[in-house]
Amino acid sequence: MTVKEIFDTMDYGPAPESAEDALAWIVDQGASFGHFIDGAFTEPGETFESRNPATGEILANISRGTQADVDAAFAAARKAQPGWEGSGGHARARVLYAIARLLQKNARLFAVLETLDNGKPIRESRDIDIPLAQRHFYYHAGMAQIMETELPDRRAIGVCGQVIPWNFPLLMLAWKIAPAIAMGNSVVLKPAEYTSLTALLFADICRQAGVPPGVVNIITGDGATGEMIVTHDEADKVAFTGSTEVGRRIRRATAGQGKALTLELGGKSPYIVFDDADIDSAIEGLVDAIWFNQGQVCCAGSRLIVQEGIAESFHTRLKARMDKLRVGDPLDKCIDVGAIVDPVQLDTITRLVDANTAGEVHRAACDMPASGCFYPPTLITGLDPADPLMQEEIFGPVLVSTTFRTPAEAVSLANNTRYGLAATLWSENVNLALDVAPKLKAGVVWVNGTNMFDAAAGFGGVRESGFGREGGWEGLTAYTAPKDSPETLAPREAETGENGPVEGLDRTAKLYVGGKQARPDGGYSRTIHGHDGTPLGHVGLANRKDVRNAVEAAQAAGAWAKSTGHLRAQILYYIAENLSARASEFAARLDAMTGQDGAQEVLAAIDRLFTCAAWADKYGGDVRAVPIRGTALAMREPTGVIGALCPDEAPLLGLVSVMGPAIAMGNRMVLVASEPHPLAATDFYQVLDTSDLPGGVVNILTGSHAELGPVMAKHLDLDAVWSFSSTDLSAVIERESAGNLKRTWVNNGKATDWARPDIHAFLDAATEVKTVWIPYGE
Repeated sequence: MTVKEIFDTMDYGPAPESAEDALAWIVDQGASFGHFIDGAFTEPGETFESRNPATGEILANISRGTQADVDAAFAAARKAQPGWEGSGGHARARVLYAIARLLQKNARLFAVLETLDNGKPIRESRDIDIPLAQRHFYYHAGMAQIMETELPDRRAIGVCGQVIPWNFPLLMLAWKIAPAIAMGNSVVLKPAEYTSLTALLFADICRQAGVPPGVVNIITGDGATGEMIVTHDEADKVAFTGSTEVGRRIRRATAGQGKALTLELGGKSPYIVFDDADIDSAIEGLVDAIWFNQGQVCCAGSRLIVQEGIAESFHTRLKARMDKLRVGDPLDKCIDVGAIVDPVQLDTITRLVDANTAGEVHRAACDMPASGCFYPPTLITGLDPADPLMQEEIFGPVLVSTTFRTPAEAVSLANNTRYGLAATLWSENVNLALDVAPKLKAGVVWVNGTNMFDAAAGFGGVRESGFGREGGWEGLTAYTAPKDSPETLAPREAETGENGPVEGLDRTAKLYVGGKQARPDGGYSRTIHGHDGTPLGHVGLANRKDVRNAVEAAQAAGAWAKSTGHLRAQILYYIAENLSARASEFAARLDAMTGQDGAQEVLAAIDRLFTCAAWADKYGGDVRAVPIRGTALAMREPTGVIGALCPDEAPLLGLVSVMGPAIAMGNRMVLVASEPHPLAATDFYQVLDTSDLPGGVVNILTGSHAELGPVMAKHLDLDAVWSFSSTDLSAVIERESAGNLKRTWVNNGKATDWARPDIHAFLDAATEVKTVWIPYGE
């Protein structure tokens, strides 16, 4: 073509990236790979094929990890970990810096290899995946350097088992390995079966960077290999990114093992466009939100929610933009949409879309390759919120859409999902944007932009999108543990004695639900004896219906989460004031029940309430230094409705220590009082009644921890369950919580020093970090 003809047509010509060096690297390794264990590659064992999804060509043969391979990797990691942690933050920082520099030096090789193995366009691998992976190692080199001064009371967890997905193979590896080794842990990581090659190249980089043998181990394989890693006895922490259903199975499999766990799971993220938005920018953002990486992104903006007044125009312009997308060879730098990772995933996308009978389907009128794993960009409009494709994660280049009229309806539609990973909103009205963003049930919210990530800003979800964060301080501390080792907590039995007359006419304490005293549904009660066997009173025995009633009352008190920290602090101070006025009464009650120093416990409880009040308006989050023209707000939001089994050994102080930080942060509580010594809790709700605490914010039940703990763990309207009971219910609570993947905090049979608890641990457990990205400028 002549220059004139090129300008007349403005067609994109091919701009192919050479795969020669990447293919040469594969050939140099023999095109057959073993595992990377203890600083060296093993001989290949039983292998499976890794294919280029764009062409179907075999790239290499990858070893399938066996139990013996996994055992060897964990043995090497366990042996190496103490020395790596003991080397000090500066030594680790130097190694992470070396990894970052080598990733930069080999950036093009990594980018091409990623595109060959995964099918994503080379522009995305080159400009997004690889630079972000480098950024994570640079950032965490700095974290390693300052760990000893900024986290003086924390240590490495130990050995971490990590499993990553196929959609961002190298980037997910960086998200997992960088913080883990920065804090002094060693790792055993399994890349996805479809996309193992860049992880193996990274292993080679580790040797060049001076990573000590055994600190980083890479085991390849399928789901069976991953199961061996996450359930291995030597894994002190498990980190998994993948589907919600697999995450649910991991939660059940690891229940009661005392392993730290972070899960980054599926999503069905809303993309909200208000009628005052810059429509052209919103459409370009939407292209990145859903057709980036062929829609194979857990936080993809796969649910378009557009204001009714502009919906027709928006959809028309969006379809025109879709028709100009270029689908084809991922190594062509002019390509917008590459290949689906594997025929199995392509079949899943096709089946889900073909089964849909609702709405109107528009497939982009663009040229499609004759072969390979490709699916056209697709838009389905006119769907109802309950339609399967509005609820189920498709994980492909398919966008579904509905409309709204008011901001309140937009929020309702956006939150109408069991997921809560990310959300995007477009509006030129800053007041509207910053009003809506906190109302969205998502771990990440992008304002007038999408798919913004950085190592300094936490990423992760709520609800069934998992728990824990990757990046930022919150992601870093997930790879650390307190330096102090807790003692084993001995079960505490209720005192016994003769069921003689109780002093007074009737000392049968009721439950406390919705700000009112309530009789137990079952109609049963039991006698509470003092430490000397004297009967002190009776308490009701709550059952599952009482839990239901308490949770409903807590849900109805949702306005507490929207109250100011100042108001919550005032009420906590007032609770402390009223407890102080009755200090001698509570001290006598504690003396009679436990035989311990009741006066001292009451004073400690008052002090704890003051501490919680002090933090109520001082733990709101911070601003992260991210490399954009804008800012990222790390906002601390309440977890929601928390069920808690209070400590048996500190009937009043333990209850206050659990309740105080939670309600200070805006949560509502369903508390099960100390099982052997519940009367301090039933006296305490009289204090709550006189302290202006809204009904339903704190609900108090009495009864068996062993019976009520599993009921709370299964309850789908509880957002978290904590257990500090001397009856070790850790395994059953973690296992039963998998139903809705609620957050859990259990003691694993270990004691808590209630005289000096880590208040920040309670504040962290009582909050979720929501990262709100706000670009600015013209």
